[in-house]
Amino acid sequence: MATPRRTTRIGGGPMAAMGPTDKSMNFKPSAKRLIGLLRPQMVRMVAVLALTVTAVVLNVIGPRITGHAVDKIFAGAIGQELPDGQSKDQVVDGLRDSGQGTFADMVSAMDDLVPGQGIDFGAVGKILLIVLTLFALASVFQYAQSWLLNDAVQATVRRLRDDVEAKIHRLPLSYFDQQPRGELLSRVTNDIDNIGQSLTQTLSQLLFSLLTVVGVLVMMLTVSPLLTIFAVVSIPLAMMVTGQIMKRSQKQFVAQWSHTGELNGQIEETFTGHELVTVFGRRREVEERFDAKNEQLRSVSHKAQFISGLMMPIMMFVGNLTYVIVCVVGGLRVASGSMTIGGVTAFVQYSRQFTQPLAQLASMANLLQSGVASAERVFELLDAPEQSADADGHLPHTRGRVAFEDVSFGYADTPLIEHLDLVAEPGQTVAIVGPTGAGKTTLVNLLMRFYELDGGRITLDGTDIRSVPRAELRDRIGMVLQDTWLFGGTIRDNIAYGNLDATEEQIQEAARATFVDRFVHSLPDGYDTVVDEEGNNVSVGERQLITIARAFLADPAMLVLDEATSSVDTRTEVLLQHAMAALRSDRTSFVIAHRLSTIRDADTILVMEDGHIVEQGSHAQLIAAEGAYYRLYMAQFRGAVVDVDEEDAAGVAAP
Repeated sequence: MATPRRTTRIGGGPMAAMGPTDKSMNFKPSAKRLIGLLRPQMVRMVAVLALTVTAVVLNVIGPRITGHAVDKIFAGAIGQELPDGQSKDQVVDGLRDSGQGTFADMVSAMDDLVPGQGIDFGAVGKILLIVLTLFALASVFQYAQSWLLNDAVQATVRRLRDDVEAKIHRLPLSYFDQQPRGELLSRVTNDIDNIGQSLTQTLSQLLFSLLTVVGVLVMMLTVSPLLTIFAVVSIPLAMMVTGQIMKRSQKQFVAQWSHTGELNGQIEETFTGHELVTVFGRRREVEERFDAKNEQLRSVSHKAQFISGLMMPIMMFVGNLTYVIVCVVGGLRVASGSMTIGGVTAFVQYSRQFTQPLAQLASMANLLQSGVASAERVFELLDAPEQSADADGHLPHTRGRVAFEDVSFGYADTPLIEHLDLVAEPGQTVAIVGPTGAGKTTLVNLLMRFYELDGGRITLDGTDIRSVPRAELRDRIGMVLQDTWLFGGTIRDNIAYGNLDATEEQIQEAARATFVDRFVHSLPDGYDTVVDEEGNNVSVGERQLITIARAFLADPAMLVLDEATSSVDTRTEVLLQHAMAALRSDRTSFVIAHRLSTIRDADTILVMEDGHIVEQGSHAQLIAAEGAYYRLYMAQFRGAVVDVDEEDAAGVAAP
C-alpha cells in the first residue's frame, strides 16, 4: 500500500505527480553548458590557465635536466675505468680495434665522458638543485592554480544556487503540483552539491592532465621521435575503448541520480505522514517500498561505478605496456649508441608522465559523468516554463472591490470554472461553500494569480489584476490557510513575518487582537519561545492563531481565509472566529469554509457546484430558500441525529 503523499489539490483538480526524467542525457551539450557556467569567472580562469601552463612547463623540463645528471653520473662511472691521458676518440678507436664495437658506440655517444676521470659530484649537485627548484616552483604554481580554481568553482556554484532560487520564484504553481517535493529538493540540494564537488575535483586535474599530455608529448619528440611512436601507438585504441565505456556508464549515472531523487521523495513523504503510517500499521509496506527503491539505487550505482571504473585498469595496462616497450627499445638504442642512458631515463619518466595523466583522466570520468548527470537535472529545472512576465502597471489605493467577469478556468483539458461572474464590494465578507471539488479554492488562487485565467478577467477596483505585478497584487492580500506554516524561530519572529518593520508594540497588539497573547504567557519563554519548523511544541489551534496574528500585522486591504478552522476543537474555533472577525473588520474578505457555523455572519454566501455559483445570499435568505445551501446545512447539523434516530427506530421495530 502506498504511503500518504502530500499533494496540492486546487478546487478538485489534483495534478498527477510527475517523476524525474528517465531518458539518457546528451553528454556533450550538457557538459559544454556546465563549463559555460564558469564564463563570469573568466579573469580567474585565465589566471588559472597561465599558472597551470607554467607549472606544466616546469614539471616537464625536470626529467630532461635530470637526464643530464644521469649522463654525468654514468659517464663518470665509465670514465674512471678507462685509461687516463687518452682522448675519448683514442679510447673509442682502441675499443673498436679490440672488437668491442657496441661498447665503443656507447662511449662515443657520451658527451660528458673524460677517460680516467670519475663522477663530477659538484656538477651533478648543481643539476639536482636546479631540478629541485623547478619542481618546487611547479608545486607552488599548481597550489595557486588549485586555490584560484576552487574559488572560481565555489563562486559559480553559489551563483547557480541563486539562479535556482530565483527560478523557483518564477515558476507557476502548477509546476510544483507536478513535482514530488523530495525530488525537487534533491535537485536543489544534492544535485547542486554534486556539481560543485565534481567541478572542484575534476577541473583542476583535468586541465593539468591535458596540458601535461601535450607538454610531455612535445618533450618526448625532442628526445626520440622513434620512441614517441612506440609510446603513443596504443593510445588511440585505448581511447576508443574508454569512449564506449563512457557512453554505457553515462546512462547508469543518469539513472543513479534519478533514483536518488525518487528515494528522497519517498523518504520525505513517509516522514511527513509518519503518524498515518503508524496508525494504519503500514510500516512494513513502507519498509518494503524503501528497500525496493534502495536496492534499485544500489544496483544502478554499482553498474555506474563498475562500468566507469573499467577505464582506470585499461589505461594502467596501456601505461605498463608502453613502459615495457620503451625500456626494451631504449635499451637497444643505448647499446647502439643512438641514445644516451640519460636520454632513455628521461624518456621513461616522460612515458610515465604521459600515461599517468591519461589514467587520471579515465579515473575522473565517473566523477565528471556524475556531475554532468546532476547538471542536466538542474538545467531541466532552470529550463522549465515560467509564469508569464509581470506587467508594468500599478495599483492605486485599494478600496477592495473585486469583480470576476465571465471567468473560465480548467486544469489541462478539464474545465472547472466556466463563465463565472461575481462582485465583492469593499468591506464585505464573502463566504464560499460547496462540496469538495466545486472550485472554491481555485477561485481564490485565481484572485492571487497562482494560476492564470483561460477566459474573462478579474478586476480590483476596476484594474485588471493581470496589468499589475504579482508582488504588488499579493501585497494587498492577506492569506490564512488550513495548513499552518511556521518557520524555525520564536513566536515573535513568526508573527513579525507579516511585517518585518513592525515595532514590538505592534506585534503585541496583533497578538492581543487575535488571542495569541492569551496562551503565549503560559509558555516558558513567552514571545521568545522557539517553535520548530513543524510547530510541534504548540497546538494546532495555537499555530493557527499565530498565522492569523501574522496576517493581522500585515494589515492587508483584502483577506483570504481558506478552511482556517477546519482542524481545531470547538473552543478554539470560537477564539478563531473572534480573531478572524477582528481581522476581517473593514476589509474585503473571502472565506472558504466547510464548517457552515463559521460563516453565518458573512455578508454574502456563495454556493458553488461544478465551478458554477448556484446560489448566493445571506445565511437567512439561503436557509429560507431551502436549496443547495439548505441541504448542506441540514446534512452538516442534522444528518448525524437523523441517522441515529433511524437506527433507534429500526431497533425498536425489530422483533
